[in-house]
Parts: sequence; C-alpha cells; structure tokens
Amino acid sequence: MTPAPRPLSLVLCLLLLTTACTAIEPQPAEPAGTSASSIGAELAKVKVVAARPKVKGYGRECGKEGACSFGPAWSDNHAGVGGHDGCDTRNNVLAKQLTEVTYKPGTRQCVVMSGKLLDPYTGRTIEFRKAAAGKVQIDHLYPLARAWDLGASTWPAQRRVDFANDQADNLLAVDGATNASKSDQGPGEWLPLNKSFRCTYVARYLHVAAKYKLPITRDDQKAAQLLAPTCH
Repeated sequence: MTPAPRPLSLVLCLLLLTTACTAIEPQPAEPAGTSASSIGAELAKVKVVAARPKVKGYGRECGKEGACSFGPAWSDNHAGVGGHDGCDTRNNVLAKQLTEVTYKPGTRQCVVMSGKLLDPYTGRTIEFRKAAAGKVQIDHLYPLARAWDLGASTWPAQRRVDFANDQADNLLAVDGATNASKSDQGPGEWLPLNKSFRCTYVARYLHVAAKYKLPITRDDQKAAQLLAPTCH
C-alpha cells in the first residue's frame, strides 16, 4: 500500500531538524528596488500634486500642549514589523542598523547602549553612545509633517501611529545633524550628501508614498526623474 503523503507542515518541520517546530512568521515585504526601472515603476504608482499644501493642526509632541498627531514617539503599539514586541521602535531600529551593539542589562535586549552606525546619508561611521543619543536620530524618509500636509491629517489615529513606526519601510537611523537639516523636506528639496545612497533614498521615499497612498510634489517627481538614469 502506498503511504499517505505527509502534511506540508510536517515536511517543513522535518527539514528544520535543528530548530523547534513553530509557526513560520510572515516576512516583511521586500524594500523597493533602486534601479531606474524600479524608480520608474514606483513613480507610476503615486499621485503628483503641484505643491505641498499647509494643513493646520500638526504637532509631534504629546501632553497638554502637544497635538500628538502621530501618537507617542516610538510607540510599540503599532501593526507593523516590531509592533507589540515589548521594545520601542527607536531601539528596534538602532538594533537592526548598528553593528557591535551592546544592550542595557535587564532590558531583554530592548535598550541599545552603544554601537557603530555606517550613516547612509553621509557615508561616515558614527560611534553611538546612549549618553549622547542625539548623534544618531531615526529619520522618517517620508517626513511626518509632510505626510500630515499631504493627506495624513484625515487618517484615523491608529493609521498615523502605524505610519510613524513603520520600521520596514519608512524609518532609518542616520546622523543627527544631517537629519535636522533634512527636516520635513522631500527629494525635490533635499538629497543625501552620500551620492551612492541617493537612488535608495528616492526609491524608498516613493515606495512609502505608494504604500500609504500619499502624493508627491511635482518637484519630487522631477528630482526622481533626473536621478533615475544614474541608478542601477
């Protein structure tokens, strides 16, 4: 008698003999490609507006005087990668991007104390120490204030929290001073000093815009179109 075929889940477990047989977690979507064709494909997905409007009511800070437009900074209460894992978003991003990472004892590896960052925006290596945490900041590639003006002001509160903590696509650990100079600008106004990262930056900006159905400005579009032929 021919034996009955084994269930797929059992086959997978047998293939993973050295690990426990647990449910396979869904993986985050692959980041946007950085080639000219990938940038062109992302451009085709987004709406283009003449210019960024100014919408009242935005405020990042929470508390009595803050608008708390995107929820408490670095909330763990979000639906994306790293959400509800017991660690805040900022530390999750640092742990992912830094090398030679050390953690505060007793925090279940949730508080990064030190490490090295190869800063994508400048190309420099930065020594991170929690005592001088401002040297490394977490950038929103599609900035929060910009998103607010271009449509996020009409979103439900939880969607804004999810956007602000989107570790998979919208967050990047970078040089603090450079992040401050970038502010809430888009590719039409600002590009990284590190030319080798410009294609990645623009591709990811467009990918986030498409993912959240946020428009880009005509200047953003022009900048992407000019850059694309140099991207491989």
